[in-house]
Amino acid sequence: MLTTRSLLFNALFYLNLLVLMIIGLPTMLFGRKAVFALARLWGAISVWLLEKICGLRLEYRGVENILPGAILIAAKHQSFLETFSLLKYAPDFAIILKRQLTYVPLFGLYLIVSKQIAIDRARGRQALQQIAGAAKSVFAAGRQVFIYPEGTRRLPGAPPKYKQGVTALYMETGVACLPVAVNTGLFWRRRGFLRRPGLAVIEYLPVIAPGLGRAEFSKHLQSTIETACDRLNAEAVKEDPSLAAVLAEGASSDAETLRSS
Repeated sequence: MLTTRSLLFNALFYLNLLVLMIIGLPTMLFGRKAVFALARLWGAISVWLLEKICGLRLEYRGVENILPGAILIAAKHQSFLETFSLLKYAPDFAIILKRQLTYVPLFGLYLIVSKQIAIDRARGRQALQQIAGAAKSVFAAGRQVFIYPEGTRRLPGAPPKYKQGVTALYMETGVACLPVAVNTGLFWRRRGFLRRPGLAVIEYLPVIAPGLGRAEFSKHLQSTIETACDRLNAEAVKEDPSLAAVLAEGASSDAETLRSS
C-alpha cells in the first residue's frame, strides 16, 4: 500500500503543479504578490494531498517566533516537502536558488516575476557579494529572505555542513535570523519515491538577534538548528521505530555534497 499511495500522490502532486502553472499564467500580469498567492495555493493543496493519500500530516511549531517584515529565514533542508510547506508563513519572500532553475519552462518564469534571488554558484566570492546586494534590496522592501544554510538537501542524521553564505548575509545586512528545524527527510527522502505516513514537523525556533560576531553567530545557528532537528528526529523514531534506518543511513553517510532541489 505504501508504494501504491506514493505512486498516486506523486502523480497528483506533479499534475497539480503543472495545471496551476498553466491556469495561473494570468497572475504574472498582476505582479509578485499574485504569484505568491498561487504558490501558497499549490503548497496548501500539496499538504492536503499528502495527508489524505499518504497519511503524512504536517505540524507547524513555534509560529509565534516569526517576526513581521524583514528577516533572514535559515531553514534546514532535508526534502522537497519543506520547499512548498514553508510557503504558508512567508507572506512576501525571496529564496536564494541556483540560476539554472530560472531556465525551467514556465516554472522559471514564475521565479523571475516573483523576484527570487538566482545566483551562479560557480562565481564563488562574487556570488556571495551578489547575494548580499540582492538581499539588502529585499530587506529594504520589508520582505523575507530564505536560505538553506547547507546549500542543499541533507539526509536526516547526516553530519552538518553549514556554508558561509548565511553568516555573510547576517553580518552584511544586520537583520535578525529565524532558524527553522525539520524532520521532513524521514518521511520524504531526497530523491526518494516513497512518502511515508506519520507526523512531519517544521519548527520555527527563537530568533537570533542582530549584533553577534561572525564565529559566534555561525556556531549558535548550527547548534540551534541541529539540536532541534535531533529532537524532532527522535520524536518521530519513537512513534515509528522503522524510521531509525533512515537516520542510520544519514549518520553513516560521508556527507557528500548533493544537488539542491
